[in-house]
Amino acid sequence: MSFSVLQGFTKSLAMTVLSEIGDKTFFAAAILAMRYPRRLVLAGCLSALAVMTIISAVLGWAAPNLISRKYTHHITTVLFFGFGLWSLWDAYKGDGGDDELGEVEAELDADLIKNKETGKNDGKDDENLKKQNRAFLTQIFSPIFLKAFSINFFGEWGDKSQLATIGLAADENPFGVVLGGILGQALCTTAAVIGGKSLAKQISERFVALSAGVLFIVFGIQSFLSSVE
Repeated sequence: MSFSVLQGFTKSLAMTVLSEIGDKTFFAAAILAMRYPRRLVLAGCLSALAVMTIISAVLGWAAPNLISRKYTHHITTVLFFGFGLWSLWDAYKGDGGDDELGEVEAELDADLIKNKETGKNDGKDDENLKKQNRAFLTQIFSPIFLKAFSINFFGEWGDKSQLATIGLAADENPFGVVLGGILGQALCTTAAVIGGKSLAKQISERFVALSAGVLFIVFGIQSFLSSVE
């Protein structure tokens, strides 16, 4: 493994772990694992996060080909400092882990109730048609897999960790960023699925946000110094 790949890998791994622990998708994976088979939840979550990591890395890799590498480097530096200050501000505001966990659980409960009500209101013909379609789809994908995939994919879209991955891939080796990102996502999601809600409650949002803020600031300083040299 070359130095550039290793550097992109280590940066992406550290950033992903600190960004994802205590994140909404982390809590969603933990709650889903308590309600559905863990292997299907884990497969759906990991597939979504792996796809999102690859898409983000490709966007970051393409950026220097569309804009001058000098400008993309400066943008990345600003992003790192911005995310660092954002995370430090979150840490300063206090530990909101229980609030976010409750918010995610309420959203999932509301979605479950909505689906049940929709099912009751459908006519018999529509219900039979849905059963036929569902039987066909489940030959390829489990509904639980699709649910876990969609929640995590759309939950990550536009998230701080996705934008940071794009910036990192624009500045570092994209292959290393993908490897580190996927490994980081796998570690966090597996911990969430195995640990469940009990583990989610033990996480200190303040400590995680503080650690992530320091890491982003360090990345920002390193990126700034490399542009001065």
